[in-house]
Amino acid sequence: MKSPIFQGSAVAIITPFKNGTIHYDKLAELIDFQIDNGTNAIVICGTTGEASTLTTPEHLAAIEFTARYTKGRVPVIAGTGSNDTHHALVMCKAAEEAGADALLIVTPYYNKATQKGLVAHYTYLADNLKTPIILYNVPGRTGVNMSVDTYVTLSKHPGINGVKEACGSVAQCTRTLSRCGDNFNVYSGEDGDIVPMMSVGAQGVISVLANVAPKETADMARYCLEGNYAEAAKLQLKYMDLIDSLFCEVNPIPVKTALNLMGFEVGELRMPLCEMEPNTLERLQRSLRAVDLLK
Repeated sequence: MKSPIFQGSAVAIITPFKNGTIHYDKLAELIDFQIDNGTNAIVICGTTGEASTLTTPEHLAAIEFTARYTKGRVPVIAGTGSNDTHHALVMCKAAEEAGADALLIVTPYYNKATQKGLVAHYTYLADNLKTPIILYNVPGRTGVNMSVDTYVTLSKHPGINGVKEACGSVAQCTRTLSRCGDNFNVYSGEDGDIVPMMSVGAQGVISVLANVAPKETADMARYCLEGNYAEAAKLQLKYMDLIDSLFCEVNPIPVKTALNLMGFEVGELRMPLCEMEPNTLERLQRSLRAVDLLK
């Protein structure tokens, strides 16, 4: 049995910017806000953290800062994926040295890979690392979906702990858990699927919603872990409109905009991401007001 890296809610934390650089004082404030409100792990430099727009020195500095500032209060999971296996290993080793507790490694994008190639990619990384790996399956962004057979194969490697599953299929999650059992930990990668996926055995969520509603997201996951699915479902339904609004434009445009609207002053988006369109901005504001996150 592989122990999960965390159980409950992990925030896919945004990267705050100021004057074109990472705003570390603000990042520290956001980390404290998350931990104070029950978040169980911090995911730094993921999709929501605009990792694809960070230089390599910025990327690694953000990981090092987060690991150092968090001081073991909750696990720190570092996004270190690449579509170049050897570059991914360089990033992973640097994150290990910086103190990350686990590595979130997205499937290679653009060049993609066959299922055989995915097994080779992740096996090579796991063979050369000491830190546990969480796979990241997000075919809507990468163009490739990991199969359940691939999960079964990779779950046998002691260095591969589980997957952030964002394929949009609860059925795939169910099949994965059915075939891999306790040898593989599944986390929801979709805020809209937290309760459905946890009801069949997922350990928690790596969440965008938690950026703006950390306590509520943590409570939702905690209720699931306690088997109180009725209360968890109430929260899932209550926040569903906001969840949809947080993805009404490309993530992380809406969530970073939401934090700015809420007064967190997390700064600008990096190009090619840009400001929201007026109609989607209005929709986001309505959704935030509906759950009392905006006056």
